[in-house]
Amino acid sequence: MMTARSHLQLTQPSAWLQRFAPLMQELDGVVLDLACGSGRNSCYLNSLGLQVWALDRDMQGFAQLQAAGIETIRHDLETGDAGFDWPFAESSLAAVIVCNYLHRPLFPQLLASLQDQGLLIYETFAAGNELFGKPSNPAFLLQSGELLAQMQSNPQVRMSVIAYENGYVDQPKPAMLQRICARKTGKVSALDKL
Repeated sequence: MMTARSHLQLTQPSAWLQRFAPLMQELDGVVLDLACGSGRNSCYLNSLGLQVWALDRDMQGFAQLQAAGIETIRHDLETGDAGFDWPFAESSLAAVIVCNYLHRPLFPQLLASLQDQGLLIYETFAAGNELFGKPSNPAFLLQSGELLAQMQSNPQVRMSVIAYENGYVDQPKPAMLQRICARKTGKVSALDKL
């Protein structure tokens, strides 16, 4: 599992998340911070008044999160006979955010767990990142266009892409990233103000 701690101790919330967080304020329900690491994104979402669940297999940031009133879930997503263990029911989450984590078998279940009109905000490392350091293992690097393709990984779910980027960033550290913001729906929504 790739966490912020594995690469750089990050304290500020993801700029990609901050850009699209206003779209979550229109939703009703739980926002899941998947592989939350130190909890920087969970704390930010909590400060916006959202109901946040922070999930990670490592409890390193849990005490701070719990003190802030954020529900924490210790769970290893990468176990089980199918190569994953997804603990959430279909249509149970208003939004899922993922930063600096990739376990490809989770995508179909992750998409199914979004409520109708639910949001996915996903940002992680892409091919080419090996030029800048860790992660450098191809298993943890998205291939060109892979996040877009993953939006079709569950044939029962339709995702509308609001924004997608693939390329180099220099902040918070030099890296190659892919990131997407998508809504579970079959049509464009007036909620998706950019």
